[in-house]
Amino acid sequence: MSTDPRIPDGATPRGLEGWPPPVLDPAGPMSQPLNTLTWVLVVMVVVVSLVVLVALWLALFGPRAWRRRLGGETLILIAGFAFPAVVLTGLLIYGLTTTRQISEPPRPGEMRIRVTGEMWWWRVAYLDAQGREVIQDANEVHIPVGRPVVFELDSADVIHSFWVPRLGGKMDMIPGRRNILRLQADQAGAFGGQCAEYCGGPHALMGLVVVAHEPAAFEAWRARAAQPLPARSEPGAPVPSIGLPAGYAVFERSGCGACHTVRGTPFNGQAGPDLTHVGSRRTLGGGILPNNQGTMAGWISDSQAIKPGNRMPAYPVLTGQELRDVSAYLESLK
Repeated sequence: MSTDPRIPDGATPRGLEGWPPPVLDPAGPMSQPLNTLTWVLVVMVVVVSLVVLVALWLALFGPRAWRRRLGGETLILIAGFAFPAVVLTGLLIYGLTTTRQISEPPRPGEMRIRVTGEMWWWRVAYLDAQGREVIQDANEVHIPVGRPVVFELDSADVIHSFWVPRLGGKMDMIPGRRNILRLQADQAGAFGGQCAEYCGGPHALMGLVVVAHEPAAFEAWRARAAQPLPARSEPGAPVPSIGLPAGYAVFERSGCGACHTVRGTPFNGQAGPDLTHVGSRRTLGGGILPNNQGTMAGWISDSQAIKPGNRMPAYPVLTGQELRDVSAYLESLK
C-alpha cells in the first residue's frame, strides 16, 4: 500500500509505468475494442502483404502458365479492385461501429470532465450535471474506477490531441469545436497520457496523468479538491492554514497571482494552471517532472531550461532562500 497520499492504492508513479506509456495494454472497456481493432488491422496488413508478395513472385519467376493467369483481366478486376473494395469497406464499418460508443454525446448521470489543450499544458475542469465547472485543476485528471467518464475536449489555441493509450484512443482538440471522448478504467492506477498532434515548440513534453481511484477514494479526493484554501483574515496577513508566510510573500511579491489562481486567496490569474492544490499533484511542468520541493524550485527558477518554449518566464532574480520559501509554500497546497 502506498504511503504517499498522492498515489492511490494499486497505483505506480508514472516513471515506473514506462514512457512512452504502453499502447497495446488495455486497462478499460473503451480501450479493449480499439486494441482488438489494432490487431485486426495488423493481421490484415500482414495477410494482404504476403498475398501480394506471393503473386509478385509467381508473376516474375513462376511457371509461364501462372504468369499468364496473373496477367489476366478477370484476376486484375477481382484482386485489384473487388477484393480491396470489400476488405476496406468491411474494415471501415467495423472501425466506425467499434469507435461509435466512445464519442457519443453525454448521457444523463454520466460524469463529465472538460479538458482544454493549451500551449503546452492541459486545463482540467470537473463539471456538474448542468455543465458548470465545480473543480479546476491542471495536467492531472482523477476518475473513479469502473465508471465511464465523458471528456469534453477543447483547444484554446492550436490543434492538440488527447491520448491516454491504456484507457482509449486519441481524439483531436480543435479550436472552436468541442469533441467528445468516453474513457473508463477498470483498475486503480496512474495512466500516462500525451498530446498526440504536433502543436509546435515543446509538443513532445506536453504530457498528463490520469489517476483512477476506487470509488470511495475518488469521492474523498473530489470533496477535498472542491475546497478552497481559507482566505486571509486581513490584507497582508499570512494564510493561517498554510503557516508559510515567507513563501506566500514571495509568491505575492513576484506577481505569480497575475497568471495563477489559488482559490481562497487574492490570486486569481487565468493565464496559467490553477495552483490551489498543486502540492497534491504527481507531476509538474505538464506531466514531465515528479512533484517535490526540489523540482518545484528548479521549475520556478528557470522553466525554460527544462521545457524550452513554454510560456512561464524564468525568475533568476529570486535568491536561493526565496526559491526554497516559495516552493515550500506551493508544496504545502494539498
